[in-house]
Amino acid sequence: SPQVQPFLPQWLAQPKRVQKRIKDNLCPIGDVPGIHPRLLKKLQMNGIESLFPVQAEVIPAILQSASNGYLMGRGGYRPKDICVSAPTGSGKTLSFVIPIVQVLLDRVVCHVRALVVLPTKELAQQVSKVFNVYTDGTGLKVVSITGQKSFAKEQEMLVQKKVTGYCSLADIVVATPGRLTDHINQTPGFSLTQLRFLIIDEADRMIDDMHQNCLNQIVKAAFQVENDSGSNMLFQRTKPGPITAASSCSPQIPLQKLLFSATLTQDPEKLQQLDLFQPRLFTSVYSEKNGDGTETEQDTNNKYTLPEGLSQCYVPCDLNSKPLLLLYFMLKMKFTRVLCFTNSREASHRLFLLVQAFGGVTVAEFSSRLAPNERQRTMKEFEQGKIQLLISTDATARGIDVKGVNYVINYDAPQFIRTYIHRVGRTARAGEAGVAFSLVLRIQERRFLRMLRDAGIQDIKKHPVKGNSLKPLVQQYEGALCKLQKTVK
Repeated sequence: SPQVQPFLPQWLAQPKRVQKRIKDNLCPIGDVPGIHPRLLKKLQMNGIESLFPVQAEVIPAILQSASNGYLMGRGGYRPKDICVSAPTGSGKTLSFVIPIVQVLLDRVVCHVRALVVLPTKELAQQVSKVFNVYTDGTGLKVVSITGQKSFAKEQEMLVQKKVTGYCSLADIVVATPGRLTDHINQTPGFSLTQLRFLIIDEADRMIDDMHQNCLNQIVKAAFQVENDSGSNMLFQRTKPGPITAASSCSPQIPLQKLLFSATLTQDPEKLQQLDLFQPRLFTSVYSEKNGDGTETEQDTNNKYTLPEGLSQCYVPCDLNSKPLLLLYFMLKMKFTRVLCFTNSREASHRLFLLVQAFGGVTVAEFSSRLAPNERQRTMKEFEQGKIQLLISTDATARGIDVKGVNYVINYDAPQFIRTYIHRVGRTARAGEAGVAFSLVLRIQERRFLRMLRDAGIQDIKKHPVKGNSLKPLVQQYEGALCKLQKTVK
């Protein structure tokens, strides 16, 4: 029977293509239309002379959608929502930071106008750092609510009670879903009725992880009628509906959604839940051009793009040789700056203790077992090269921008293609080179290769390691195991 092709809405079927090759397609910042001179200067002060392809396409698009000031869509119309699907490390964060800071530069009264929702604390911290760099000296206030501080402390950072009522202390809020929902429900005076931009980063994970409820709450809060009759009824928002004579006489602050992800779902039903308005999709997930400039036959399997400088290998092995292989790579092959993934916190912890007991490798673990400040310290030491091997779980490392990862080792083969994409995307960022090794048990090999093949990833090489190479490590390894069992007891 013929295969049923899913029907894609036009915006998904015909997206705006973004160049995949970062290094060959850098765009000098002066050539990107519409960036405010103040921000150009800031970019230069931060050593940024040119923008990545994603940034060069998306920044003008967002700026244009707010070209009539943020109270109105263009020509009185509601601005279109924007989705960006681009590989890890291609510069998605700056793509929304720059335009949002620029659009809000002229604001007079402080209200929450931009809200960025991210799945993990680390990501939220990373993004609010970038916002702080670009809002510095502008008077715009960025507040991060991720549960780093006590709930009461966060409340104080968000709102202030005055005689006349509550006033906002934040223009831009960067948040994780749990904490955000708590503030929507429990913080008096925390209002999203003036929200202009809702940015959902790592959007696929936000949809999958049942944060859908969080997104619904945000939208509900954004269109809530303020109860104090004294507020200016002119700017009262109603849920967008058809434009009527009545609705068009009072200007509405549009709420625009900006979605970013390395693995944006193509599933129309999931995207339906996000209730997007005439969305535009920017994607670099497509086939390269042939030598003669024609587009290669669009391969429907090429759902995901991996960074260009990435080499991928897999090592067939059995369960007992896995720890030895990791030690062999670190000690005999002298790998440096290695990020190693396991499938659980327990596995991470055990492996960390084992490598530590073996000795000779500076190793640390990176998991939700650690306090956030410890995680930050570990990350810093890894970036400085003081730690050569960082053993992590998926939850902790998702989307995180670690400088200078040379190797990613999948100690446990990932079960899902998305997990694979996000893990190996921690290396080869921003156009650099990197290598990913996956340790694959022989019983997993067929399924693993099929999973990659189905996603259009063909360039993974088999890299067998002979048993003889591991022999010299065995005696010391068995000693380390004994030592470990004593500790555990």
